[in-house]
Amino acid sequence: MHLNIYEANKIFRKSIIKGFFEPQLVNLDFKKSAIKHPSINDDGLMQSDLLHVFFDVDTGCDYPDGDEWFIVELLFPHDVKLPDNLKGTDYFTTLSVDEKKTFWHHRELIRFKYGKSKKLDDALEFLESKYKELHELLEPLQKDLK
Repeated sequence: MHLNIYEANKIFRKSIIKGFFEPQLVNLDFKKSAIKHPSINDDGLMQSDLLHVFFDVDTGCDYPDGDEWFIVELLFPHDVKLPDNLKGTDYFTTLSVDEKKTFWHHRELIRFKYGKSKKLDDALEFLESKYKELHELLEPLQKDLK
């Protein structure tokens, strides 16, 4: 069997996510999300209903170094108006769900390998800190979601 670079990188990314990142996040009190992402088919994880973690294994799979990184998508699955200070590439941008509904999301490049050196723990620590940072920013909106 011969795999092209896209297929090989996708298999490698999924195995790293399923074998390391997801179990480690579960150890950090994440649980399976009931939310379905509009464009990512795999299940997500969450600590609360405010913010959900999804792994984008497709973007960049065709790059030669695609076995060293993937993109994580942090999804705020609520169709509400965000304050201006939470909008932008450092925080949240819109994600169209359908004609009538828009969610908010933040995408981060997670680099878990540098050359021959795997940095899985560093990547997990970064992911956890980014989740906490964005979750804290969203907490004041929680009362408006009921």
